[in-house]
Amino acid sequence: MARSFPEQGLRTGPPTAAKANRNNALRCLAEVCAVTVLLAAGVAAAQVITIDTRTGTVTNGTTGTSVSIDRRYAQIQPTHVVLSKTELDVKTRLLLIRQMVSEQGFAMRPFPRGHKGLTLAANGELEPAGEAYLSMVTSEGTSANPGERVVLTDIKIEPNRIIFILNGGPDAKHRFLSHIEIGVGPNLNPVTRDDGKEPVGARLTLAFRNHVPELTDAEVKALLAPLISFDVKTPIEAFTDTLPQSIKEAILNHHVMVGMSTDMVLFAKGQPVNKTREMDGQTPFEEWIYGRPPEEVDFVRINGNRVVRVEVARMGETPVIFTKDEVTALLVVDGTAPAPQEANTRIAKVGDVQRDPNKEAPAPPPSLRKPGESLPNDPNAQEERGQKNVGISKPVQFPAQKQDAQPGANPDGEPDASPPATAQPAPAEGTQPAPPKTQNLQPAGIG
Repeated sequence: MARSFPEQGLRTGPPTAAKANRNNALRCLAEVCAVTVLLAAGVAAAQVITIDTRTGTVTNGTTGTSVSIDRRYAQIQPTHVVLSKTELDVKTRLLLIRQMVSEQGFAMRPFPRGHKGLTLAANGELEPAGEAYLSMVTSEGTSANPGERVVLTDIKIEPNRIIFILNGGPDAKHRFLSHIEIGVGPNLNPVTRDDGKEPVGARLTLAFRNHVPELTDAEVKALLAPLISFDVKTPIEAFTDTLPQSIKEAILNHHVMVGMSTDMVLFAKGQPVNKTREMDGQTPFEEWIYGRPPEEVDFVRINGNRVVRVEVARMGETPVIFTKDEVTALLVVDGTAPAPQEANTRIAKVGDVQRDPNKEAPAPPPSLRKPGESLPNDPNAQEERGQKNVGISKPVQFPAQKQDAQPGANPDGEPDASPPATAQPAPAEGTQPAPPKTQNLQPAGIG
């Protein structure tokens, strides 16, 4: 039975089929969202290791804010470019676009695909950075790896930011016009035809606080230096400039280290003479062989995308094998901006104390007492407790032995009144003393 509300102009009645279908659809949508949230939470809790199959980046999955990550995805060091306070005018805008469009540079960080792209604050930090940066590259794909050439296809200048389109951009051209058809009757043709090519470009946004100031092309290049290098370089120089100094020197000296990626090995040694695939127990690996006898022969063992073993063989010498990873620790940081350290800075550790023996007293010996604790026989502590010389042990003093005391004398030092039994009477004057009597020690029964 329906009820009417004339004062409100509302009317309720039994639910119609459309309402029932709508309620069912909303209920199903809520259930799907709930299941998706639970699955996402489970995947996030179970995800321990992140591996980028394209670049070979491996990160450990520690749960918390401090997550070790590849240094290519870490926060950048902000630049210090002096900017003008004057707003960009029309003439400078056109000049800047004409100078920067079609400019080529080298990527210093991985550039992800996707419509959002990276955002770099002028003289500021990069957004996103750390795990969010790695997740964007993993989900969207990579447009350019460090050391690869990028081209500024287009530039869009807005009131408080400059948008750079790299390598054709991340969006398909005419994505709206491809859905519009024009024709007469059944003969309809799309305005633009889709060529079927997937966009592989990237987007980079240079953001300013209030407005875009007066800029030259040199100042823009300086602001983009943490992400794009516009210097004239060879491909190997562009690649090694993105690496730590020790790894850069090893690659330039054609030396392979355990922990290098396959790209590092190719830049250091080039293409191998021969490749073999074998099994080490249950672990497959690939052996890259460089050199031929009698020259030095290097056997580089690769598992996945990393070097796990290097063997150097020379004629007449025992092969030298390297298995210690010396590269991964240099490529991994905690996702924050690295703090610059001076060359003469010394980091002191716990217990690391230096003393001058000519000016400072030596360190006290170790003790089991707590700070401020005193011993029971400490005079200062006894006076505080109202005790004086209670329970203090003193050295033991033994009585001095007299010089005229004979063996067997009294302990008190007084001589015995009776002479000893073995003492002989004093001889008369002018006579020889009688020889002492000897005891017969011969056993009885022997004649």
